[in-house]
Amino acid sequence: MGLKDFLFDKIKKVKTLGSKKDIKENIWLKCPECGEINYKKEIERNFHTCPNCDYHFRISAMDKIKIIIDEGSFVEIDKNLISKDPLKFKDTKRYPDRLKSAIKKTGINEAFISGIATINKKSVHIGAMEFYFLGGSMGSVVGEKITRLIESAIVNKNHVITISCSGGARMQESILSLMQMAKTSAALKKLEKAGLAHISILTDPTTGGVTASYAMLGDVIIAEPKALIGFAGPRVIEQTIRQKLPEGFQRSEFLLEHGMVDMVLHRKDWKNTISKLLEYFG
Repeated sequence: MGLKDFLFDKIKKVKTLGSKKDIKENIWLKCPECGEINYKKEIERNFHTCPNCDYHFRISAMDKIKIIIDEGSFVEIDKNLISKDPLKFKDTKRYPDRLKSAIKKTGINEAFISGIATINKKSVHIGAMEFYFLGGSMGSVVGEKITRLIESAIVNKNHVITISCSGGARMQESILSLMQMAKTSAALKKLEKAGLAHISILTDPTTGGVTASYAMLGDVIIAEPKALIGFAGPRVIEQTIRQKLPEGFQRSEFLLEHGMVDMVLHRKDWKNTISKLLEYFG
């Protein structure tokens, strides 16, 4: 057996080896897009994307922030704000219990992390949605944290970067949640009047009230490849209009083609591109 055949045989065994056990142990990860099984560390080194097809794995809010900022520069603000249950929402699992479970699962107090950091030594205010916290839903505390981030940026004369990943408004807070759409949008108007920029990054998925408010109000809107971005989901739209939607509808590339976003960027290009944008905005 030649070297080439030997290596091919080894690679084949790695791809097929009792893969369930290895995947469970988080040693290997199977790409949902192309089906390739890759060493997890290799995926992490590749900005949490598939080395074979560039599929962007869903990652935490903090991991997204770390891709953009200078290492060790992030200082979190408003981390102790926690949601309550003012409407006494009744569902199969009480809202306060869901909140406690989400806090335990993610290690953070809400679905939005915000802070001050530097990007190539330029100071910025930056915040990101945590999808693993109740689907990155926007309730009253999330809206408050976004608004405070913007207001702090105005005081400090910093540009703002938001990274969205959300299922939309938080139904357990009803109208209090929907009010955050207007609240965050009004805060961004103040940012604009102060001559400061908002760079909005949309990741998979960005939907509902988040899309219909601050996420689409960026001076520059950047989307990661193949992210689902829209207000209502494609299945809901198809059922409503009773028509088949175009191929790739509500994906980043479709939105770019139709002028809804400014660029589609691989994560490896985020920091360099945003740094250039900050220079442009001054």
